[in-house]
Amino acid sequence: QVQLVESGGGLVQAGGSLRLSCVVSGGTISSYTMGWYRQAPGNERELVASISRGSTPYYEDAVRGRFTISRDNDRNTVILQMDSLEPGETALYYCIAGQSNSYKPSGCWGKGTRVTVES
Repeated sequence: QVQLVESGGGLVQAGGSLRLSCVVSGGTISSYTMGWYRQAPGNERELVASISRGSTPYYEDAVRGRFTISRDNDRNTVILQMDSLEPGETALYYCIAGQSNSYKPSGCWGKGTRVTVES
């Protein structure tokens, strides 16, 4: 069974950067569309970015130009580089592996890593 473990969250000042990692075991990420979602308190989980099997990225408008998603198939790892973070982006960030080609992957979730952005 595929398992995903996120890391890299923490506390950062507005305008700062964080680098989230998602390590996958029990499967090969080259077989999956990978993505990052986030869920702020009281809000629904929302897509942040995804990357296709062919490494084509997709970004929600709110993060385009500030976040970068990448995949390292050799290390079975997906990275989300987040720059110019804003206080409203405080949330639990989740990694997901999806078997379809959809830019909004659904499937196996990690447990999340918490990001707190202070103003």
